[in-house]
Amino acid sequence: MNWSNSKYILRAGVLSILLIIPCLVSAICRTDTIIKNYKPDSVRIVIKSDSVIAYHTGDSLFTILQADSVISNTKESIVHTRYDKRVHRMRKNWERIIPTHSKIQFAGNMGLLSFGTGWDYGKHNQWETDLLLGFLPKYSSKKAKITMTLKQNYMPWSLDLGKGFSTEPLSCGLYLNTVFGDQFWVHEPDRYPKGYYGFSSKVRIHIYLGQRLTYEIDPRRRFLAKSVTFFYELSTCDLYLISAVTNNYLRPRDYLSLSFGLKFQWL
Repeated sequence: MNWSNSKYILRAGVLSILLIIPCLVSAICRTDTIIKNYKPDSVRIVIKSDSVIAYHTGDSLFTILQADSVISNTKESIVHTRYDKRVHRMRKNWERIIPTHSKIQFAGNMGLLSFGTGWDYGKHNQWETDLLLGFLPKYSSKKAKITMTLKQNYMPWSLDLGKGFSTEPLSCGLYLNTVFGDQFWVHEPDRYPKGYYGFSSKVRIHIYLGQRLTYEIDPRRRFLAKSVTFFYELSTCDLYLISAVTNNYLRPRDYLSLSFGLKFQWL
């Protein structure tokens, strides 16, 4: 080996050492080091104090040796078309007609037993609309009868009693009731003198006041119902009120009706 070759090798070794030292130094960063050398389209990195990052100047490339999470710097924007919005509105409107609860009610001038379903709505579900079918035994008549009731309920407030129980100290509302059968009529038949009765025997308008007690079923033990509510109502109808005003001898038991029921909350 001649002297020129040895001199060339020595120069290459010194140059290699000089190039390696800056890289080793750049790979060790203090925990308070702030790295600002990144491109606008690069990723945003969440780094803890024990993370170690090596970087190269000039091309803004990061080498992550230890980091906890990497979060994309760009957010994907979801564009909803007019078709998507129309489908969403349609589905939302159809969902509104799905019944949210069912009821069983005893008495109340709507039949011996009434069964039906209904809807809760309002900011605090303080409004209810029910549609009930009732069964009225024949008693002294020739045959049993079927009734139908459209009921509107309002509960101003609810109180939490703890351990899954709550109460509505006041429930009120009104409902329309009708009886199916040819012997009942809306308009007075011709066989009676005009104005003989002055009211319909087929449709009754009722008002009521009552209270409720609700038990919220534990989510781990629910099978069908979300909650069960016991309620009672004290009601009267338009015909009974007129009779009470025009006949002083009538007592509250003659024109008031007490009823009981259960509400099963499905949704």
